[in-house]
Amino acid sequence: MFFVDTIELEGLGNRSYLAGGESAAVAVDPPRDVDQVLAVAARHGVRISHVVETHIHNDYVTGGLELARITGAQYLVPTGANVAFARVPVADGDTADIDPGSRLTLTAIATPGHTPHHTSYALYEAGRPVAVFTGGSLLIGTVGRPDLVEPRLTEQLARAQHASAHRLAADLPDETAVLPTHGFGSFCSSAPSEGEATTIGKEKSANTALTVDVDTFVNDLLAGLEDVPAYYAHMGPANAEGPAPLDLTPPALADAEEIAARLAVGEWVVDLRNRVAFAEGHVAGSFSFEADGKIATYLAWMIPWGKPVTLLAESAEQLAGAQRELVRVGIDRPAAATGTPADWLSAGQAPASFPRSTFAELAAHSGDGVVVLDVRRDSERASGWIEGSVHIPVHELHGRLGEVPPGTVWVHCAGGMRAAIAASLLDAAGRDVVAVDDGFDAATEANLPLTTG
Repeated sequence: MFFVDTIELEGLGNRSYLAGGESAAVAVDPPRDVDQVLAVAARHGVRISHVVETHIHNDYVTGGLELARITGAQYLVPTGANVAFARVPVADGDTADIDPGSRLTLTAIATPGHTPHHTSYALYEAGRPVAVFTGGSLLIGTVGRPDLVEPRLTEQLARAQHASAHRLAADLPDETAVLPTHGFGSFCSSAPSEGEATTIGKEKSANTALTVDVDTFVNDLLAGLEDVPAYYAHMGPANAEGPAPLDLTPPALADAEEIAARLAVGEWVVDLRNRVAFAEGHVAGSFSFEADGKIATYLAWMIPWGKPVTLLAESAEQLAGAQRELVRVGIDRPAAATGTPADWLSAGQAPASFPRSTFAELAAHSGDGVVVLDVRRDSERASGWIEGSVHIPVHELHGRLGEVPPGTVWVHCAGGMRAAIAASLLDAAGRDVVAVDDGFDAATEANLPLTTG
């Protein structure tokens, strides 16, 4: 018998896997915090004999090199990947014995498209394919985006994605489980994925890579690509060089004077509390990035790369969770403070605040000279927006604050989280702001004038 355990990285929208048998296992696309993988192996009572990468990742820092070092496992990396460390290069058709006692083997399948060197791995039990780890190739209902390597290669890689998907569908039985790394909210996916599990057979009827011709597929794929998170530019080089071991020991704690000094020199002070608590009272100049939101994606996307960051948390547990999320995208060793705004402000200072509201209340204030700022992505806005609203996606706002017209700014997104981030940026810049903490469907219910023109 074999097992496959999934390690969810919800903040990044990714999955890693540990697959094994009686005594040994393989780790697929492991996260940087490899203690999670080691814990799964310990629970099954197996050693990790192999660590494999489907590709050099652009959206997170891999833990593969460190996991192989700790466990003594063979580190399998596609032969076409240009890396600076010792590894076992893997080419199309190469096989590895994962757990001979369970007759568990792995076969490499070249599936270029997400990257030129991308490789999937089919898991065989006693010669029968039971699962395929598809990384950024065949996802649930879609494929990995082809535009993260080199703009001039994008169309070529999109065509390769189509061919790779067809190869997997042709070479593997319909009942083979498809286990992708991306596609659960990751910006490495070329389109939103739906569902939690799939097979080759299901994808043959549902995945556009397998249901339309190559020209239609490529045209639709390229037309639907979203903006690339800015921090992706740093992930590939870090993974190719060989990431340093992570350090998750508690960060140094800052007092009120240190927090004020860091704000004064332009460092980022990030409040991890929920957006309601932040709006009600916070350190003036700090930014709201909820620990329960996609903090790794949005903070890494928006912060100038390499700028020091101080995290303000309610508890040591909240701080440790955020620290773990951030090391996955290369933000290491932040400074920190725990407590409440009263602990983070110097004597005599009062917390800053701003109001939260709804679309119904925005409708009641329309015509009062308010500025409506929409911080959703282009694809979200395309389906409809409030007439007369200004559009600046949240990941661009920090560099475009000067484009927000004068007046009280009512800022909204699709649900409230990104509006809170944007409101905190505007508040720190001295603007009067109202955070619309509401689902965008409520704009229609409030009879706000919408347009798609």
